[in-house]
Amino acid sequence: MTSSSEVRLIALTKTFGRTVAVDAISAKIPGGSYCCLLGPSGCGKTTTLRMIAGHEVPTSGDITVGGARVTGLPPSRRRTSMMFQSYALFPHLNCVDNVAFSLRMRGLPRVERRAKARDMLRIVDMGEHGERLPAQLSGGQQQRVALARALVTNPSVLLLDEPLSALDPFLRVRMREELKRFQRQFGISFLHVTHSQDEALALADLVIVMNEGRIEQAAPARMVFDEPGTAFVARFIGEHNVLRCTVETADAKGARLRGPQGIVIVTARPGLEAGRVVHVAIRADQMHIKRAGWRLQAVGSGNSQPRSHEGLQSRVASVEYHGAVVKLRLEADWADELTMTLSDQSFYAAALAEGDTVAIGWNDADAHVMS
Repeated sequence: MTSSSEVRLIALTKTFGRTVAVDAISAKIPGGSYCCLLGPSGCGKTTTLRMIAGHEVPTSGDITVGGARVTGLPPSRRRTSMMFQSYALFPHLNCVDNVAFSLRMRGLPRVERRAKARDMLRIVDMGEHGERLPAQLSGGQQQRVALARALVTNPSVLLLDEPLSALDPFLRVRMREELKRFQRQFGISFLHVTHSQDEALALADLVIVMNEGRIEQAAPARMVFDEPGTAFVARFIGEHNVLRCTVETADAKGARLRGPQGIVIVTARPGLEAGRVVHVAIRADQMHIKRAGWRLQAVGSGNSQPRSHEGLQSRVASVEYHGAVVKLRLEADWADELTMTLSDQSFYAAALAEGDTVAIGWNDADAHVMS
């Protein structure tokens, strides 16, 4: 049985003149899940959200909510509700009347709609501020009011267009925790557009990574990070180094790859074809580095597989201190930009600095071959 909050996109396309904003994408968002549409500016994620909401008309393709086709329906008949990036609160209305506005448009009597609005404000911890105007609220409080207004109509799907982008970093972390809590509390699907990798990984049951109007990968957050499907995903999601390799030999048990500087990478991944060019992703926290007799292992790498590579020369181009970890950007003539993440203890023990020549490596078992 199809959940009332399941969303399906079927060959969904949107063009603006000769520009293809969304290019025949198909996806299934399970009912009751938190889904993030993730990608750079201009990738088509907000256009996709607006088509689901009914604020953009698809050029072709279909959208279903709860198994019912909604492609041609107006927004009010889709059982969806949208929370805008700017919150779009009416400045002359207090919190109760802002939340009750959509119920007013549906013809509910004043006493009933204001009672429902007050109940919803209490749920989002804004019950004591019902008589305040938006200008009298903090950014986080305004967001809660906008969330209450979006939820008061009892939608099956809540659509959120970069709802945290206007908040300061500390409040952003707190509010994303609250969004996750509300999604679990209401048990409906949340579709959340963001360009923040951290936000998507922290919130989503399902991450849909978009690029140039297409879906690059749709998978649980951990899989997107640990097993990126394409070189774009590996680079965009962050903390991955991507190497271009050629398959030398392959069989049912795995393959032997030839990488930069002639290095050989042995992988257990089956299904590769000899002669094919593939991309290999290695997490920044699973690489090794050497300098002047030191051998450091990057943060989080607990893999002790015996087959490893050492000695590929590179140069420390920049150093960024992030508290518990230090991030290095490395330059090498045998690869595109490389990054590493070291614990602060390891970094300062080795006394690494910008301009240092170092040798890096990794374990074969930590090399992820992408399709």
